Amino acid sequence: MRKLCLMLMLVALPLAAEKKVIHPPEFPKGAPYSPGILVDGTLYVSGQAGQDLKTRQLAADFEGEVKTTLETIGLVLKAAGMDFKDVVSVNIYLTDMDLFPRMNAIYTTVFPEPRPARTTVGVTKLPAAGAHVEISVVARK
Repeated sequence: MRKLCLMLMLVALPLAAEKKVIHPPEFPKGAPYSPGILVDGTLYVSGQAGQDLKTRQLAADFEGEVKTTLETIGLVLKAAGMDFKDVVSVNIYLTDMDLFPRMNAIYTTVFPEPRPARTTVGVTKLPAAGAHVEISVVARK
């Protein structure tokens, strides 16, 4: 029985998904999350807000917030050897759904056709104080 268990473990070992943390050098160390996790060719990018990575200050206006958010996501994608064309799913959180058209105007300039699947949700508050948008993505090469 013991040999059978050992053989099954050895056979299953290659099936275990290896997780690789994607942490671009521009990101600060010591955050309570990983910017990205790569598992079997799929990249899961943590939610990002429109904050400067060094100063943690939000962009001055909403359009700047969206652009900074997407640029930050782009850093994680690049560190994993991917770009926006590899994104298959996007989750967007907005504190005011009236901002949706303004966000979408920028979003459509970043994501090429065919665009990824997307969910947009209105929320009352985001973890980054004063932020109006947070975006997370899943990408696959």
